[in-house]
Amino acid sequence: MMHTLPKNVATLKDARVSKAAPLRVSRLHAVADPRQAASGKSKYHDKKCLRLRFHLLLLLMSVASGIADLSMDSSSFHAKFVPLKDVQTASTSGETYSLDEVVYRAKDGGLLDVEHDMKALSHYGPEYWKALFDSRVGTTAWPYGSGVWSKKEWVLPGLANEDIVSMFEGSSNLFWAERFGRESLGMTDLWVKQCGNSHTGSFKDLGMTVLVSQVNRIRKMNPGSISAVGCASTGDTSAALSAYCAAAGIPSIVFLPADKISLAQLVQPIANGALVLSIDTDFDGCMKMIKQITAETPIYLANSMNSLRLEGQKTAAIEILQQFDWQVPDWVIIPSGNLGNIYAFYKGFKMCKDLGLVDKLPRLVVAQAANANPLYQAWSGANGDVTKLTAAFEPMKAKTTLASAIQIGDPVSIDRAILALTESNGLVEEATEEEMMDAAARADRTGMFNCPHTGVALAALIKLREKKIISADDRVVVVSTAHGLKFTQSKIAYHSNQLPGVISKYANPPVVVKNYLGAVMDALKTKFQI
Repeated sequence: MMHTLPKNVATLKDARVSKAAPLRVSRLHAVADPRQAASGKSKYHDKKCLRLRFHLLLLLMSVASGIADLSMDSSSFHAKFVPLKDVQTASTSGETYSLDEVVYRAKDGGLLDVEHDMKALSHYGPEYWKALFDSRVGTTAWPYGSGVWSKKEWVLPGLANEDIVSMFEGSSNLFWAERFGRESLGMTDLWVKQCGNSHTGSFKDLGMTVLVSQVNRIRKMNPGSISAVGCASTGDTSAALSAYCAAAGIPSIVFLPADKISLAQLVQPIANGALVLSIDTDFDGCMKMIKQITAETPIYLANSMNSLRLEGQKTAAIEILQQFDWQVPDWVIIPSGNLGNIYAFYKGFKMCKDLGLVDKLPRLVVAQAANANPLYQAWSGANGDVTKLTAAFEPMKAKTTLASAIQIGDPVSIDRAILALTESNGLVEEATEEEMMDAAARADRTGMFNCPHTGVALAALIKLREKKIISADDRVVVVSTAHGLKFTQSKIAYHSNQLPGVISKYANPPVVVKNYLGAVMDALKTKFQI
């Protein structure tokens, strides 16, 4: 049977397949294998280049042999909404919705999921997909230079390129935390996926490009059907929504809990022209309000209850595999509040496994702040038995935490998270305020600049190493969900020893010195032998 490529798959010209392609891919790929780098070996990069050339050769051969006919219609690939319950039970209820419909829940009130035509995707073997994705990295070809839209066939295959709203998000650095791993944890294979190195400073850009692009399509198809896009937010979602809507010329509305987000997070939607409503409640209260508003008005809901967001966020998982030359890490640790991101990572990893790009899933860890830890409480109550999580789970009133983006006590995606933990043999850990800030500060001293949420994940890693659940030679990826520059207030307070209830063990306050040489020399001698 002959299989052809739809038009929305990049042509050789679109993909910029050229002699420069290996260099482009090397920018996405992580640094050389740490164990080889540590021993001074330099064959890893050569192997990558050879493998890439092999992938590109397969792509060229596919075209030459007629397997990949670049003139086929884009209808080869499809995606649709289905009830999450169908995914959980591996069954087919027959209930489906077009992605062009404004719908957020199934008939029974449960969440929806985006289902892809895996049979159609599987017609093109794993080496083909690897070659195609690698060929697009670092290009300026619209829209494939985006880390999200470089996987367009796996995200929203039916979306026209002209409807896409992108800022070339994704393709974020996979940072080899060599010194922190070695000195603090006795590890040689620790990595931090820097999802905060993005347009608005958080991983939320990955999902928002997909959601706003689909809204852009719907508004063009049915003028007047959507008047604005709204979200409840702890800060990062509102920043991403307002930026992408501003780029598309779509009005945006954000519901923020008053006095519970950083100034940097607050100013972003203000600067992008969003209507910012600061409401005297917490995130859960804002979420309840936005659901009521979107049910009564033509305002489109942009929270992760909307599964379109997760289609973009799952590409970070695919990207990690791509950066490891399609090798699967042992563990991926993700700071989590509303719990959509843990499912998104699971979905990205599973899609690669189902289509043969990899042969296993990494173990996933949900890392929660102790002040907002309903899933951890359920995990503890179930004694780590994932089959008992649903019965053990109860929403809670989240307390104030410096990890404000995950200060959520009633997560929308609890069912998604439990599915991800079940399928990945995952687990749940927590971090106190002091543990998260100390972990972030320790890692900062090795060259990073971490947000408190990344501190939660790092603290979870430290605990799991102490418990010997994670081994010294395991390959571990910690997901950094936001840039530390969005949370400078908490860092200043930490290093000034001004955080209530926190002993800033790694504080490094500036030393006040009088303006004369002797005083400066005395200050230097306290730290250096001069």
